[in-house]
Amino acid sequence: MADRAINTVAIVGLGLIGGSFGLALRKAGFEGEIVGVCAPPYAEKALEIGAISRKSDSLHEIAESADLIYLAHKVDSIISSLDVLGPIARPGCLLTDSGSTKAVITAKAAESVKFAEFVGGHPMAGKERRGIENADADLFRGRPYILTTPHSNSLVLNEFKSWLARIGAHIVSMSSREHDCAVAFTSHLPQLLSTTLASTLETHHQEAFTEVFGPGLLDMTRLALSASDLWMSILETNKEEVLGTIDAFSRVLAIVRKRLVLNELEDTFTSAAEYAKQFRK
Repeated sequence: MADRAINTVAIVGLGLIGGSFGLALRKAGFEGEIVGVCAPPYAEKALEIGAISRKSDSLHEIAESADLIYLAHKVDSIISSLDVLGPIARPGCLLTDSGSTKAVITAKAAESVKFAEFVGGHPMAGKERRGIENADADLFRGRPYILTTPHSNSLVLNEFKSWLARIGAHIVSMSSREHDCAVAFTSHLPQLLSTTLASTLETHHQEAFTEVFGPGLLDMTRLALSASDLWMSILETNKEEVLGTIDAFSRVLAIVRKRLVLNELEDTFTSAAEYAKQFRK
């Protein structure tokens, strides 16, 4: 591996995404060292399942040795890690992240990263159940993997892209702002709708609710099972875009309500079904 740009990978944050990234690299044939930086219980579990080859408790240590540093925890923690790693990550190292918002993170990287290279990332993959115990080597397979538009064509960046392709991800390049606008509609709004639906059922609870439901309700409330602490930092760093999607949804919902009163909903169902087909190709 000496002739390659990436021989040592450091994963900071060993939850679902970080653990899955380590497992995916191994399954794809990566033979270098994978160092995990996380609290001891999670690092031990990551070692046990083979997501990492050793653990470290020092960001300074990995800044000296890693060719690729993968920040895989909550958005606010990614920002804090960039404050520490940005000034000390060495030249030739690629810093990247898996955060669900990009504008705030890339702005922090532009401010703090001095010698290394940075590219923002967001794998559009996950589960409502988080944690290293749910890590999956195939989590990224067939899923979009957003990279903020890179400013270089370096060897280490190209090799990182090659590994993303080998783990089965579909790379999509766009600006941080484009990303945050898109995910506000396609990820953050669905989360809030699912949470709001579950909250509405709770507010108007009837005993019959626990027996009179089908797969549709399970599908619609699945995202409501997501952890609140993870979502607080996501929504805080993309608040204006998300507020805009709520306003847009509210306007369409008002139109749907009016059409329901007038018994004129058939065209809405038809056009919505046709549009939804594109996500199931």
